[in-house]
Amino acid sequence: MAAQRSLNSHLRDAIDAVDCTYEALARDVRRVAAENGEILQTNKSAVSHWVNGARSPSGRVGQYLAEALSRRAGRTITRTEIGLRSGEVEQLAESDPVLAVTDLGRADVERRRFLAIAVFSTAGVAMPLGYDHEATARMLRARTGTSMIGVEEVDVVRQITTAFSAADERLGGGHGLTTVTAYLADTAAPMLRARFSAEPLRRAAFGAVAELAYLAGWKHHDLGQEGAAQRYYQVGYQLACEADPHGHAAWMMRALAHQALSLKQPHHCVDLAEAALARGVEHVDGQTEALLHITHARAYAAVNEHPLAARALLAAEDSLLRDGALQPSYSRVSGPAAGTVASHTARTLTDLADHVGTERQHRDALTRWDPRKYKRVHALTHADLGDSLAAQARADEAVAAWAQAVVLMEGMTSDRTRKAITSIRSTLAVYQRRKVPGAADLARRARRARETLA
Repeated sequence: MAAQRSLNSHLRDAIDAVDCTYEALARDVRRVAAENGEILQTNKSAVSHWVNGARSPSGRVGQYLAEALSRRAGRTITRTEIGLRSGEVEQLAESDPVLAVTDLGRADVERRRFLAIAVFSTAGVAMPLGYDHEATARMLRARTGTSMIGVEEVDVVRQITTAFSAADERLGGGHGLTTVTAYLADTAAPMLRARFSAEPLRRAAFGAVAELAYLAGWKHHDLGQEGAAQRYYQVGYQLACEADPHGHAAWMMRALAHQALSLKQPHHCVDLAEAALARGVEHVDGQTEALLHITHARAYAAVNEHPLAARALLAAEDSLLRDGALQPSYSRVSGPAAGTVASHTARTLTDLADHVGTERQHRDALTRWDPRKYKRVHALTHADLGDSLAAQARADEAVAAWAQAVVLMEGMTSDRTRKAITSIRSTLAVYQRRKVPGAADLARRARRARETLA
């Protein structure tokens, strides 16, 4: 007996909602595919098969189908909404960024399993190197939304991003994650389907949503959910290409590289950092350029290219001294550029086994960051400073630095702070056996802090 077909009621309902015949929808799918360089023979019979469950769209056809329905509906319709939940989260990085960021945000809000189990991919680090921005741009510009978006709506997205970025630094990535992703999926991303009065406003809108996507990725990174973070960074890069294919896109390439470096997965990072510099130099201010150079330095150090790492460190310092244009909001999100350069210089010198230089840079970084505004940065920097002191056999000073870190970490919802405390405790166990003053007390405080951290 033949297996019973499973009707795709989600797709049927979406087609009914836009009052579209199967023949017309097939024509729309072929048009969207052609815009992206793919010639299809989709006809009304194929659409009927999709609805009846006899077969599913293959390759990128599901994306084209969702796009065709979105254009008729005048709003974002995702593949998930039309019953094409493949479970292949990796496909999001290749799809239309507006659909992708909507899917990601809704998956976060609904706590869908596919995002929770997403795994960081070293291949995914290189996504920008092979990305065809022009094909995506053609698709995005073919849309004809009915609503109009003005400066006020874009400004509100930026204000919300700024507010939650500030809260994130003080309370950790877990604070407000669902709120951020719900706003991203339900309000910010759909805005990109609207009409804009001028091209600069359209670019500003894409830039604002790209920054919000970056924040969502950063929050996942802070929680140790690296697969989800990478997906947000990838889609943030795609959105940034629409906003500014030079500076902003280069910044998002930097984000992908930094995540990989923090996970000690340097594959593709040198190529990505070099590509970011090639895009960004001469298109960004000195502060932003310094941040691109410091990423280059870290990538070289991670693959043991020590002379090249040293040269990139000097380039970062030179860029900081250069007068230039106002630093854009997408790179200001990381805090004072001089502090970020000092902090990442310290990490580069750690890879170069220069512990004295590492200590000096960590101390410099602490003077650059407002301790109230950047509480988490201070906590993690004190923890790293303690590590550099321990590497120099200065146990008493290491205990003092770690004690300050533990105090600052209290109440944070952050996997990075939890891991820092775990690392501290392993060394404290050695110090306790050696009767280092304060080690036993700090070990007890670290244990309590570790138990309370989410």
